[in-house]
Formats: sequence, structure tokens, C-alpha cells
Amino acid sequence: MKRDVISTPTAPAAIGTYSQAVRVGDTVYLAGQIALDPKTMTLRNASIEDEIHQVFTNLREVCIAAGGSLAHIAKLNLFLTDLSHFATVNEIMSRYFQAPYPARAAVGVAALPRGARFEADGVLVLDTK
Repeated sequence: MKRDVISTPTAPAAIGTYSQAVRVGDTVYLAGQIALDPKTMTLRNASIEDEIHQVFTNLREVCIAAGGSLAHIAKLNLFLTDLSHFATVNEIMSRYFQAPYPARAAVGVAALPRGARFEADGVLVLDTK
């Protein structure tokens, strides 16, 4: 099956051996995004709120580059180094997503790349009919 790599300069460049996203048919697999500023490649971490906004902004940019939007995300995975920030994630997520919301998992983890406190990835399903 044909795979198309999705890449955009409006989201952080990959910092490892992965692509920002890969499209297979109508499905786009979004790589995990941390709060890297795509222009400076530095972590926006003055506050957890800053990190969460940057992560959702980064995901949105990759969705756009794939021909979709955040509304096309069918499955979202959230990773937090401190689950006490879960309510903050929910509140900020409500600014980026509207019902019907994607299916979602939230996982507490010991650490994330570059000392980030929040990461998200997802699966996008495009409307091609």
C-alpha cells in the first residue's frame, strides 16, 4: 500500500527517525508532538498551559498539511508527566476541539523527550468522498 509522508515547516521538524505524519489511504497517522516552537525548535514551557497550547497548535498544523483539520482526528493519545494537569488539558482541549470529540486516551508517563510535560499524537481520517 502506498504511504505518503506529510511534512510542514509550520510544525516542528522531526527530532528523530520519524515523519511528522504518514498518510495511508484516507488515514493519517500523526507523530507525537511536544511543545517545540517550529521556528526555534525550543520548548515553549514557561507554563503547562503554554505547552498544551503549543502541542495542539503543532498537531493542527500537521493536520492542515495533510489536508484535514483537528476535527478529522478520530483517535487522540495524550501523555502527561503529571496527571494533576489533566483538568488543564481538558479545559484547553475544549478550545481546539468541538463535539463530536475524538476517542481519547490519557496516560501518565515518567518522562517525555526534551523534558516536556505534555505530548499528543493521533489518527486523522480524511473525508475523501
